[in-house]
Amino acid sequence: MSGCGRRKVAAGREAPVAKAAEAVGLPIGWDPRDHQLDLWKALRRGVTRADVVAHRRWGKDEVALHWANWAAQDRVGGYWHLLPEASQGRKAIWDAVNPHTGRRRIEEAFPPDVKPVFKEAEMQVEFGNGSTWQVLGSDNYNSLMGASVAGVVLSEWSLAKPDAWTYIRPILAENGGWALFLWTPRGRNHATRAFESRAKDPDWFCVKAPATATEVFTPAQLAKERAELVAELGSVEEGEARFASEYLVDFDAAAPGAYYAALLGAAERAGRVGRVPADPSLPVDTAWDLGIDDYTAIWFFQQAGREIRVVDYYETSGQGLPAIVGAAIAGRPYLWGTHHLPHDVMVRELGTGRSRYDTLASLGLRRIEVGTATDPEERVNAARLMIPMCWFDAERCGAGLERLKAYRKRWSRATLSYAGPLHDQASHGADAFGEYALGRRAVAAPRPGVRRVGGGALSWMA
Repeated sequence: MSGCGRRKVAAGREAPVAKAAEAVGLPIGWDPRDHQLDLWKALRRGVTRADVVAHRRWGKDEVALHWANWAAQDRVGGYWHLLPEASQGRKAIWDAVNPHTGRRRIEEAFPPDVKPVFKEAEMQVEFGNGSTWQVLGSDNYNSLMGASVAGVVLSEWSLAKPDAWTYIRPILAENGGWALFLWTPRGRNHATRAFESRAKDPDWFCVKAPATATEVFTPAQLAKERAELVAELGSVEEGEARFASEYLVDFDAAAPGAYYAALLGAAERAGRVGRVPADPSLPVDTAWDLGIDDYTAIWFFQQAGREIRVVDYYETSGQGLPAIVGAAIAGRPYLWGTHHLPHDVMVRELGTGRSRYDTLASLGLRRIEVGTATDPEERVNAARLMIPMCWFDAERCGAGLERLKAYRKRWSRATLSYAGPLHDQASHGADAFGEYALGRRAVAAPRPGVRRVGGGALSWMA
């Protein structure tokens, strides 16, 4: 294979090192770092699924580029390198320059002898043997359907839409293609859950690499990075969290800009996250965030004096209201109290003239409290005030706690500052939690525009 054949021994290279390099078939002209070799060896011996969570500057995309070249020469087909957004792919991959050589990384990975044709507009490379490689955005995964692909890199996987993999995996399963996941943690989300499951599967090659376990940074450099992050972010808590995530690969570190991670960490240290059984003598209140083509999230609360017991959490996507009510309400043996729903539950559909409130009422839901449109920061502030009063059931609320920990501010590239809540998969559970924090205050002291709909019966059916 031209350009990807076994490595020639470079002049002056020590014999044992050269022999080791030749044995694992390294591309000519590429000198991988020691910590990258295990991944390369796994791919060369035929591993088709690899998940690499590693610190910044580990060289994840570097390995992926060279592997894509090797694979493209070995098997004619299409290959994708996906970033969460195509614009990120252009900056981080297509236009990226190796600071040590001054050359574009893709030109180093795809040398002249494989006859690459670089198509700038499409961010695509056509090889002399008929293979293609392209940079794309995983956010637009629907546009990829119908295409046949032999290998996929999902870079910055923790920031990508998990549905992208759901759509792509059947293609690779059918044709024996490979997939390589590359990422740095962003709190506990789909990427961490998947990694922990895959690490137990012998068919997966998984690597978790903190900066303290590689030769990229010295201890003095890491200490400097930690201090600078604290200074730049203006907060010891934020700086430490960013360092733990970016360099120590800590799955439980607060996501940058997280709203509730510190408060929930304090709750765990205080013993307020554990076993919290529902008291059958107390009503269970719920708080909802309703998705149409998105997630629906429901929290379940009991109040005993000033103590708020968070006893359960339910989340689903792509389900209609009858299925949701059946699974989340009718399927739980609780004594029902108030159901807190957001203001848009009253919006009527143009086609039917019915609102989602009408549908829920027809399904038997009673004692509904409908809130008003509020600034997201108001929900956040109400939730922050409520969390110190909460006790969480760790098992039944596990998924919801992950959502709350991951809920964070949106980073504005224009202003280089945070600008309100980020709308992602974590925001639905967080919005539902905030809805209860506002709603419980409204029950005690009703706010203008907040209305209670339905009777006072505590059972869910009339």
